Amino acid sequence: MKHHALLVTTLASLLLIGCGSTDTEGFGYDQIALGEQLFHDTTLSQNKTMSCATCHVIDAAMIDPRETSNTLGASLGDDGFSIADRNAPTAAYASFAPAFHFDSEEGLFIGGQFLDGRAADLTAQAKGPFLNPVEMQMPDAASVIERVKENSSYVSAFKSIYGEDIFDDTDRAYEALAQTIAKFEKSKTFSPFDSKYDRAQKGQATLTDSEKRGLDLFNGKATCSACHPAEGENALFTDFSYDNLGVPVNHALREANGKGADFIDNGLYDNPMVKDTTLKGAFKVSTLRNIAVTGPYMHNGVFKDLKTVIHFYNTRDVAGAINPETGEVWEKGEVDINKNTEELGNLKLSEAEENDLLAFLLTLTDAQYEHLVP
Repeated sequence: MKHHALLVTTLASLLLIGCGSTDTEGFGYDQIALGEQLFHDTTLSQNKTMSCATCHVIDAAMIDPRETSNTLGASLGDDGFSIADRNAPTAAYASFAPAFHFDSEEGLFIGGQFLDGRAADLTAQAKGPFLNPVEMQMPDAASVIERVKENSSYVSAFKSIYGEDIFDDTDRAYEALAQTIAKFEKSKTFSPFDSKYDRAQKGQATLTDSEKRGLDLFNGKATCSACHPAEGENALFTDFSYDNLGVPVNHALREANGKGADFIDNGLYDNPMVKDTTLKGAFKVSTLRNIAVTGPYMHNGVFKDLKTVIHFYNTRDVAGAINPETGEVWEKGEVDINKNTEELGNLKLSEAEENDLLAFLLTLTDAQYEHLVP
């Protein structure tokens, strides 16, 4: 794995740059550099084997490129054998999600972090993995902060940025830790907006005929833009809403993590703020930026190939339609009763149209990841 360029910034130089401000909304480069160090620091996990970057590798489009993730669809934890039930989504462009809320005009839950929106914002999200029993597995926030305090450079940096008394209150220190990581995730490293699509929007590149046809399908017949709008400069290709796509169970993953045949992942409905039973099985609409290189796909990593996802959207409800990865008819969704039947399931796209749609989706790959496109 290559080191990202910003890692050449040492904590010693960070301290020289530090402005000493305690205003956490006025972050400068010092907080970004510290956030980068923390993002890559494996000592903040129970067995000192896992960092934020383990599941969100910068050189791999902010996903987990480890073999277990590729084959089973989810990430191994710090202990080397615990495995989650959901696919680790890309951290790229995550900072643009609005805080989790219910939009009364749209009648929809919008925004938040994680696939079920249970973290209101990026700072809240950054707190989660440290204490997750199948991720970094630390017992509590105080234990994480004790690990931070073992690094004298961190102590100096935190005091310079947040004040000499930052470690007097564990909750405040933990909030500062999360804010600092979130600040790094808000940097241009995570959202360069330099894909071929972006370049074409600026007149710096030209889409091929197939890519143009794919864009027309995306905004028209395929109805992709209903949830992944391609509007304006720096489009994010998500409306930050939640949808039940009728995704089948990832049986290999369930067998590996021991959840059992009776377990059902209800997605958004498991968010404590959500009481509407019709939202069972809904998951966050993810950005399509870098979609060509951020597989496996769906909330549970059940599909390995992007072409399979397109074919699923196109033919999920077509009698006799085949899942190309299994050679069998599409299995019904884990929470099938509430699935979206208005915008997917039987799009009546030809194979050529599926290929054009795929060609367009490939143009959403940031320049630094274009070499990863299969």
